[in-house]
Amino acid sequence: MNKTLKIYIGLLILLFVVVIAIDFSKPKPINWNPTYNELHKIPYGTFILHDQLKNLFPDSEIKNIKVTPYEYFDAFYSWEDSLYNTSGTYILIDHFSEVDEVSAQELLDFASHGNDVFISSNYIPEKILDSLSIDIKNQFDFKGKAELSFSNPLFKKDSITIKKGLSNYYFSELDSLATTVLGYQKFNTIKRINYIKVEHGLGNFFLHLQPVVFTNYHLLKNKNKKYVSAALSYLNDGTIHFDSQNKIGADLSRSPLRFILSKPALRNAWWLALATLILFMIFNAKRRQRIVNVIKPLENSTIAFTKTIGNLYYETKDHNAIIEKKITYFLEHLRRKYYVDTELLDDKFVKNLSLKSNKDKEDVQALINLILNLKAKSNCTEADLLQLNKAIEDFYTK
Repeated sequence: MNKTLKIYIGLLILLFVVVIAIDFSKPKPINWNPTYNELHKIPYGTFILHDQLKNLFPDSEIKNIKVTPYEYFDAFYSWEDSLYNTSGTYILIDHFSEVDEVSAQELLDFASHGNDVFISSNYIPEKILDSLSIDIKNQFDFKGKAELSFSNPLFKKDSITIKKGLSNYYFSELDSLATTVLGYQKFNTIKRINYIKVEHGLGNFFLHLQPVVFTNYHLLKNKNKKYVSAALSYLNDGTIHFDSQNKIGADLSRSPLRFILSKPALRNAWWLALATLILFMIFNAKRRQRIVNVIKPLENSTIAFTKTIGNLYYETKDHNAIIEKKITYFLEHLRRKYYVDTELLDDKFVKNLSLKSNKDKEDVQALINLILNLKAKSNCTEADLLQLNKAIEDFYTK
């Protein structure tokens, strides 16, 4: 083990010690994420409510729904008798209701058979709202605290005031023949409906728009539990079907990093491991072998040879030979590129070459005329050679 590697290992150990010391010295941050999970004891979990359901409904059996409402209640439905083999109340408390349309229809059927459905959420499934002729609106610019109260005078003393985690969703349209207003929310002086009972078939829907009051944070503050008790007192004492946030198979669809990043210690270890890996890659990116000498490839002497031969012809003033070779190479170029017959340089040849090369016929005719004239001329001059060279170059480039 060389000295450099020992230094790196020492720095890494020191970094681990510093991170662990900092992690243990700082207070654990509060997780304010609104999970509404019955297993979470964080402020916006529902552990306390779920734990106290047995006290709120002492004569009821508490069942947790680990699948979708459709999968759960459809298993109890008898197609022969057209009845459910279970009864009671379905309870869902969540910020955003993820009940799909098929499950929403199953809840409508379950209620129509004489059961109750209690949903406390800011987003009630559209299928349920449409079926019950209800509309919800949201006022985004609300400020301050809200007073939650009941319409029943018996619950007048159970009104509460909350300040944190509020929303301002309210019922804007109701079916007056089937709906009973149970509660209100008031921001400043504006009072709106936030809790209703809607008859559906032989059963009822209880819809509440402030799910935050059922979370751990608010149940532990002041006497807010009396509001929750009053809100749930409208429900029957049958079996409580509690919609769990911990669905079977839900964790399988999540990234493994979801759990790691949710725990401070694992999260710090993850980022530290990534930082260490990056540092390792940086320090090991340097060259670990002797520099290889660059061997220049052999120089292509074709161009130099061509220049030498050209200069030789030019210096001997044999213009006829140079002109003859330039014409020969030019006609060979035309045959290879444009597939034209250069045996007879007549008008037909000029026309074909003009079309295939996409050049003006007049320019092509002038070049061919020059070639014919120079081939017929016995003593060509340097001016003739330069004129031919320029004409051919123009043909290549223009």
